[in-house]
Amino acid sequence: MKDLLAKFENKQPEIVFEWKDPETEAEGWVVINSLRGGAAGGGTRMRKGLDKREVESLAKTMEVKFTVSGPAIGGAKSGINFDPADPRKRGVLERWYKAVIPLLKSYYGTGGDLNVDEIHEVIPITEDYGLWHPQEGIVNGHFNATEPQKINKIGQLRQGVVKVIEDPHFSPSTARKYTIADMITGFGVAEAVRHYYNIWGGQFEGKRAIIQGWGNVGAAAGYYLASKGVKIVGIIDRAGGLLNENGYTFEEITDLFLNRQGNALNPDTPGLISFDEINSRIWDLPAEVFIPAAASRLVTREQVERMIRSGMEVISCGANVPFQDPEIFFGPTGEFADRNLSVIPDFIANCGMARVFAYLMESEVEITDEAIFGDTSSTIRTALEKSHAKQVQKTEIAKTSFEIALGQLL
Repeated sequence: MKDLLAKFENKQPEIVFEWKDPETEAEGWVVINSLRGGAAGGGTRMRKGLDKREVESLAKTMEVKFTVSGPAIGGAKSGINFDPADPRKRGVLERWYKAVIPLLKSYYGTGGDLNVDEIHEVIPITEDYGLWHPQEGIVNGHFNATEPQKINKIGQLRQGVVKVIEDPHFSPSTARKYTIADMITGFGVAEAVRHYYNIWGGQFEGKRAIIQGWGNVGAAAGYYLASKGVKIVGIIDRAGGLLNENGYTFEEITDLFLNRQGNALNPDTPGLISFDEINSRIWDLPAEVFIPAAASRLVTREQVERMIRSGMEVISCGANVPFQDPEIFFGPTGEFADRNLSVIPDFIANCGMARVFAYLMESEVEITDEAIFGDTSSTIRTALEKSHAKQVQKTEIAKTSFEIALGQLL
């Protein structure tokens, strides 16, 4: 597996598009790892300090993810080095998408990612430049769709991604308009845990969970876990955190979800403690489930060791590459966690949005909450069953899953 990973990581990407904004200091890259199947896909992220190497590694991550989510295409990613809090952000995005429209028309499909919103930024800006949908390049490049097929697939994408969730089983509030795109990734991360216990054995309901990050993915994962009877005992976020060894009730978790401030815990939340205090205590909290769903490369070897001593059983990766390793996929910390715990890798656990895109590009699909959420759940389950067929032990699940994926790509 190590040799396969090294070969895949070191392979030069097929296409690298570089951009300098004429009006600000912003710079950006589209990295297309390969045009496998005639197209490539991956979202657009923005953060200060981002570089081409990060975008290259994320493009490779997407290629692995597509082996689970489908379609059978290459991995890509767009990255813009710019402060997303800067008031000039909208203009930067507008000029960026104007520059990359030819790729998005032909063979590259994109979406939202870190600090870039699918519904409020990606879709309206690209629409202004004549793109039917940010996934249009995949419809053209991979599916070679006829005009009627293209109209059908794009129509399904336009309807499904922004669909407001109506089924109360899948939404924390029917009074507020949460969309499929808001909730599906966190839903998948939670479902990965449920399927893990169902496949490898063990009681799911009543498990205790720690959540790292209370953004879209972490908060949604926490909400769905709590809805199935898991006790959330700790939340660590960038500005502080919460501890409750008895576990928060489902109603309390729902309130924490609904009362977020932007993409974080509300600073006025009762019982909120400082980041330094939560960071010193949470890794020793007795719990069986850990959801890393903040930024990449945050989880240290020491934190993993402390969680193991506290009874941790399974890690479902909401963040891409959550372990603090320089390697693109699988460094020493990730390997250590995988040898000692059940690690569900990111390309399975957080494939929800990629799977929604793939589902909506199929022919004549049912666009209901139950159908879309059910499809993501069954896709994750199928991937875990394939891993279990090769690895019945509760360790080295991530390693086995990578071997299966790389076998399809190399």
